[in-house]
Amino acid sequence: MAKNSVNFVLVLLALALATYIACASDPGSLQDFCVATNDPKHVLFVNGKFCKNPELVKAEDFFFSGIDIPRDTNNADGSTVSMVNVDNLPGLNTLGVSLARLDFAPYGLNPPHTHPRSSEILVVTEGTLYAGFVSSDEDGNRLFTKTLHKGDVFVFPIGMIHFQFNIGEDRAVAFAGFGSQNEGRITIANTLFGSHPSINAEVLAKAFMLDKDVVEKLQKKFGQ
Repeated sequence: MAKNSVNFVLVLLALALATYIACASDPGSLQDFCVATNDPKHVLFVNGKFCKNPELVKAEDFFFSGIDIPRDTNNADGSTVSMVNVDNLPGLNTLGVSLARLDFAPYGLNPPHTHPRSSEILVVTEGTLYAGFVSSDEDGNRLFTKTLHKGDVFVFPIGMIHFQFNIGEDRAVAFAGFGSQNEGRITIANTLFGSHPSINAEVLAKAFMLDKDVVEKLQKKFGQ
């Protein structure tokens, strides 16, 4: 067999092996956890949603209206995130995409958070945002930030802690796309200081190098 033919066969074998490995891997997680059960009476859904009978599917299943409507930002953060995901647009099920509208009051903040199941791409349509993310411990916890104006786009890699802050005196609006029908959201402060039941205050005091009484005050604030 000619050398070129041998190389071609090796390439095909490598591609076939890569395809097999990709197909054999587990699907991405679409929920926080999925505890196994052998009792069908206890089954709610398996990593996502049930599928509707195709004969009953309608155009409305793929339609959502109102993403253009400004949202109320009268809250502690001064921001509101409005998701368009599989929960309010059923046709997204299994398609691996979702969308969000982000409204900011002047100096409003979308506090540091992470999406465990998706990267995020953000486009600013109004106002000015200071946005950024922090890389992992392995990469030295580097901070990547940009000041974004109307028409600017920024990407937050999957799992990275990130934020957006309106640094202008006017309201700001942005839209975000996700590579999952349910990207998940873990807001750092809410999760650590507002868990139910509360994390042992001594654990958080040691982790954040704070006095225990400071931690307990934060837990009362976020646990409300």
